This record gives sequence, C-alpha cells and structure tokens, in this order.
Amino acid sequence: MTAALSYPEHGATQHGPLPAGYHHLHVEVPVGRGRAVFERAGEAITAFRMHRAAGIRIRAGAEAAEPGVPVESGLGVGPLRITAPCRVVWSTYDSDRIGFGYGTLEGHPECGEESFVAELRADGSVWFTVTAFSRAAKWYTRLAGPLVPVFQRAYARHCGRTLRRLVR
Repeated sequence: MTAALSYPEHGATQHGPLPAGYHHLHVEVPVGRGRAVFERAGEAITAFRMHRAAGIRIRAGAEAAEPGVPVESGLGVGPLRITAPCRVVWSTYDSDRIGFGYGTLEGHPECGEESFVAELRADGSVWFTVTAFSRAAKWYTRLAGPLVPVFQRAYARHCGRTLRRLVR
C-alpha cells in the first residue's frame, strides 16, 4: 500500500496556482547557457545528484524522479538527523524543462510540495527554479516559525549554486 500525501493540492507546483494557507517559495538561480548545460542540469536534478552534492542524504525508490517514486531526505547527524519522507508527484522531461515535484508524506516536518526544475529559456540561458508551498507539520517546525522559510530559501539558493557547479 502506498502512503497518502499529507496535503490535498497535489501537483500545484507544476501548474499553479499555489494554494492559500501555506508559505510560498519561488527561487530562480542562473546556472549557465546552452543545451548541453540544460541537459546536464536536468540529469543532475532528476537523478537526485544535485541534492546529494548539496549535502542532503537521499534514499530514493528509483534512480530517476518519476511519479510514484518514494524519496526520503535526511539532514543532520545521528540522533539529530531529521528525515523527510516524500513521494514524487510529477516529473517533466520536455525540450525546455526538466525536473520534478515531490509531496510530503506523514512524518515529514512540513506539509506541502516542492519542485526542482531546469529551464532552457529562449535566449539560451539555463535557470534552476525551486517552487514550493508548505506549512509546519511537527512541533519543532511550528516552534521554529519564521526561521523555516528563511532556511528553505537559503537551501534553494544553495541547491542552485551546487547545480551550477555540477554542470560546469
């Protein structure tokens, strides 16, 4: 049996609009230029290499992000490690967009969805975009309050810098 997502607005990071009642995040980071950079970025995102290179422990049920694939991320060490169970809810492998979105499962510190996408724009530039909506689901994320969105934005930018390094 597949665990249910912990929120009802499945796929909203792909098509929008982002639902009310959540903190919204939208971060764009330039990572390079050209089709080769775009394809390397897309592969690094969808194979979870970007997350691993950014210092996140990732356990995924498949080598690539596809709808239904379970993903557990972990941050911290030993008893201070926070695990975050998710499931990929959508993926795209288009000629100008490659990426995926995953949604939270029971046990995740937050409730919501986050997407990671590489985009090849008309001018040849390649951008990494993180889009998310979330709200606290555990006592410690409620206690952290306004620090959680600050951490999320910093993490999104860190992922962008990591991806830029990976595709060079």
